[in-house]
Amino acid sequence: MKLKDKFAVVTGGARGIGLAIAKALAGEGAAVAIADINLDGAKAAAAAIGERGGRAISVAVNVADPASIEAMIASVLDAFNRIDILVNNAGVGGNTPFLETSLEEWNRIIGINLTGAFLVAQAAARHMVKIGGGKIVNIASLSGQRGGNGRSAYGAAKAGLELLTKVMAVELAPNNIDVNNIAPGAIETEMAKFAHDAATRSAYNYLIPMSRYGTPEEIADAAVFLCSEESRYVHGHTLNVDGGFRAAGLMFGRKAVPEP
Repeated sequence: MKLKDKFAVVTGGARGIGLAIAKALAGEGAAVAIADINLDGAKAAAAAIGERGGRAISVAVNVADPASIEAMIASVLDAFNRIDILVNNAGVGGNTPFLETSLEEWNRIIGINLTGAFLVAQAAARHMVKIGGGKIVNIASLSGQRGGNGRSAYGAAKAGLELLTKVMAVELAPNNIDVNNIAPGAIETEMAKFAHDAATRSAYNYLIPMSRYGTPEEIADAAVFLCSEESRYVHGHTLNVDGGFRAAGLMFGRKAVPEP
């Protein structure tokens, strides 16, 4: 129960990585607000946590809308009276070639993945300053660290989030607020199951030293660490949870693992 008596907000918590993180935080004793643009999904997720003996509430939020963020924070404070932990997970994907990326798509992805994360973190941090500290974990991406096909908008947003995290960490450390990133690699989410064809999976499995996709629960384990007191001297760090993908260079004698 590393997070007993803590109150957490997980944006984009209705499914995938966000849901796994919400479940893990609740499993360690935190009360969790699942904030998502899909309120029905957030309600179902909160109910599932409640059935497992955890404490969770659901709240609607559109992280691209400042008014929606303000209302979300107000709802969480009304329910919990404080916010000790924020996991900034809400985001959208994008896989459009650079020359075909429209300004509309660029603005949408940057607006949700970077500006939205900024706005949510700023709102939560202002409260954390008042209560004497807190933990903020931003969910970045390996795509923000390495070039990849179709990742101009998405990669730029995640790279920006990684640098924003460092600035936040430097400025907020005197207020006893820890700010860190998690950079997932290829993770077996429902979205990946739908979007990744056999060729994509074969390429990932070849490039990842562990030769497999990660699971949402493996990201959640890292989040629990960064949200706990065990990480109290960790500030401005990006924790890659990617099976060794970023660390890997030339690898000999490897064969792409076929689609199961």
